[in-house]
Amino acid sequence: MTTAPETRWLTIPDLVDILGIGVSKVRRLIEDKHLLAVKVDGAWKVPASFLRDDEPLVELRGTLLVLQDSGYSDDEAMHWLLTEEESLGVAPIDALRSGRKAEVRRVAQALGF
Repeated sequence: MTTAPETRWLTIPDLVDILGIGVSKVRRLIEDKHLLAVKVDGAWKVPASFLRDDEPLVELRGTLLVLQDSGYSDDEAMHWLLTEEESLGVAPIDALRSGRKAEVRRVAQALGF
């Protein structure tokens, strides 16, 4: 998977330390779409931008579910979230972080049509 070179990746052990929870709970956050992980260099990793104040970004889950409903694989969803989206003017994750949740989800929904 190719993403912006400035993406800072966190491993599962990193997330255990940051979130202060066990490995199984981190995996549950990923399974339940509170976080999205993809294999990078052979290890499951999550972009640091998916966290805010050492917690999963609240706005992320609904967006991940919309992308899943639109038929996106995890790799495709990750690529879309981290790559500049022309209609948003920034990467969708940056738009989510700046409070543009509804706009991001509208764009994500349109991808499925």
